[in-house]
Amino acid sequence: MTDQPPVLDVRGLRVDFPGRHGTVTALSDVSLTIRPGEILGVVGESGAGKSMTGLAVQGLLEPPGHIAGGEVWLNGRRIDRLTEREMQKVRGREIGAIFQDPLTSLNPLFTVGQQLTETIRLHLPLGRTEARARAIELLAEVGIPAPAERVDHYPHQFSGGMRQRVVIALALAARPKLIIADEPTTALDVSIQAQITALLRRLCDDHGTAVMLVTHDMGVIAETADRVAVMYAGRLVEIGAVDQVLARPGHPYTRGLMGSIPALGARVPRLMQINGAMPRLDAIPPGCAFNPRCPDVMARCRTDRPEMRGKPGQGACACWLMEREEA
Repeated sequence: MTDQPPVLDVRGLRVDFPGRHGTVTALSDVSLTIRPGEILGVVGESGAGKSMTGLAVQGLLEPPGHIAGGEVWLNGRRIDRLTEREMQKVRGREIGAIFQDPLTSLNPLFTVGQQLTETIRLHLPLGRTEARARAIELLAEVGIPAPAERVDHYPHQFSGGMRQRVVIALALAARPKLIIADEPTTALDVSIQAQITALLRRLCDDHGTAVMLVTHDMGVIAETADRVAVMYAGRLVEIGAVDQVLARPGHPYTRGLMGSIPALGARVPRLMQINGAMPRLDAIPPGCAFNPRCPDVMARCRTDRPEMRGKPGQGACACWLMEREEA
């Protein structure tokens, strides 16, 4: 996996939203890669920029939001400069999407088979009969029981977990090389969450699909992802292999996220909490954006913004503490 060229290569991505009172930068200098068969978990609090990154990659930013800098490469082709008509051919065919609420992704007036068949025929040169057979095959692949019967059922006839499986089948319809999954397990109970994450893992292993898994749940990241990218206030603050980042987080924000998770069998008087709240995008403090909430803040943190620095065997981290550790 590591020897293969990346399916997705995001380089220095910046997203701006111009307004009457100035321009708000929603994403700043975001760089990441995802290789075939790899799941990259993108994690952070609400407003960190996780979903915005996924939307920018798909060319789905709401105007006046736009990519103001950087590059997005998919399978060796730059896509951030494509027209909307060209991006329509990329979405679905080369990039599949799984969203948080399956009810917003499925049309209640059509059977799941009709929706799958339409998507398949839009992107693949198949006739109606072949497309229907492919739809049944996809439902079986994502674990829908009796797919030949269920293909003619409507979305309301499926449970929440089964609807999410149908959405995953839709994302896979044209055999894309990249899937962007935005909080795909948030609305599901724990047992169904485990089934959906296991399904994503199997799809990666069986088909070499690359997955960007956007979530706020560190437990889902630990169970599913190969690498994790931690975001704060529109910037990456840490990225690396899951087992290394979760066991030895380098950034104080990552440590705070990990410390807020209860451990089985451990008795602690109270969980760690990150004091304060994430700053508004139009009021990000100078220096490190996390400095007002950081327990390890130094004078330099309040004036100079740290860049991502490599950590031997542990990816990279944007924190001035890295300099002190290396000394």
